[in-house]
Amino acid sequence: MIIGIDGAPLSQIKTGVGHYTFEIARGVASAEPQENFRVISHLRFADGFEDTPPNLEFVQAPVNPITKHWWTIGLPRYIRKNSIALFHGTNYDIPVWGGCATVLSIHDLSPLLYPETHIARRVWRTRRRLPLMARKATRIIVPTESVKSEVCEHLGIDPKKVESVRYAPRRCFQPLTKSATQGTLKRLNVEDSFILYVGAIEPRKNLLTLVRAFEEVYRNTDLRPQLVIAGPNGWLSEELFRYVQNSLVQSRILVTGYLCDEDLRALYSSCAMMCYPALYEGAGLPPLEAMACGAPVITSDARAIAEMVGDAACLVPARDYEELARQIVVVSTDSKVRGSLIQRGLIRAGAFTWERTAEATYVVYQKALAEHSAK
Repeated sequence: MIIGIDGAPLSQIKTGVGHYTFEIARGVASAEPQENFRVISHLRFADGFEDTPPNLEFVQAPVNPITKHWWTIGLPRYIRKNSIALFHGTNYDIPVWGGCATVLSIHDLSPLLYPETHIARRVWRTRRRLPLMARKATRIIVPTESVKSEVCEHLGIDPKKVESVRYAPRRCFQPLTKSATQGTLKRLNVEDSFILYVGAIEPRKNLLTLVRAFEEVYRNTDLRPQLVIAGPNGWLSEELFRYVQNSLVQSRILVTGYLCDEDLRALYSSCAMMCYPALYEGAGLPPLEAMACGAPVITSDARAIAEMVGDAACLVPARDYEELARQIVVVSTDSKVRGSLIQRGLIRAGAFTWERTAEATYVVYQKALAEHSAK
């Protein structure tokens, strides 16, 4: 039996969905050596793939002027020709025909629930396609119970069809000693005392609130940390950069751009704290990654984030920059609070692994296959 997995998210440098796709593919193939798994894309893969089991294949499917219409023609034809038993769409898309069982991953509903934080084209595409994809899928995977309730409410899906499968911090995220981080900090021009944000720069991440909180810390205390914003530039970020340019703390803010995992691990392991004030998330992996590296975390009280971090992070209302500033001061100055967050964070992050995520995902595959064959 061949199980297909959408490889399109791996055609670019890996960020959230790309990491999810790779970890799921590697995890299910490692856990189920008797099955054959194939990551399929009509696009060129951006990276090579190391540490993968022998029953996992990465295939760039050739296309022509007709089959380049991938989701409607090319992929359904590939599925039929290669006898794919199940296809897992890891990024909101599945072929709506093709004759196999399908599993659809819906990571969040932000284009529907927070359309003002996305470019208009993505909002339009999501509104047009996602309800169809959700109805056609044999089974749906979401990262949290919060997203499950949103999918059922806003897309009209039967809860029995939706499975909540928790995501995890990647295994590379473990604490580093201070001395082991110094080379990375020096190369990136990061100071010894810094507050860290990791993630894409886009409105949903609510970075204006973080910058305003950072300004409050400078106005009202003697603390003088650096603010490091690590992540790729997403969309609709012009307002943030204009604000930073006119801010009294502009010289204290460092924007690094996209960083590799090794650099992120060094930053997580050496930051004074990690702040993640997102307005909305489907899961929110950066807080868990930071916890896995021993960083105290302050994050917003968005439902899915709160579900993921439990009592291991300091939660603040997403738009309350004054409260965020107060908590930054507390974590900076109260060693007991800081130590408690670090210890609880390490325990919480350790409860999530991609091996468990892959095992639960394969159970969903089995349910989808059984349901499809019963039709």
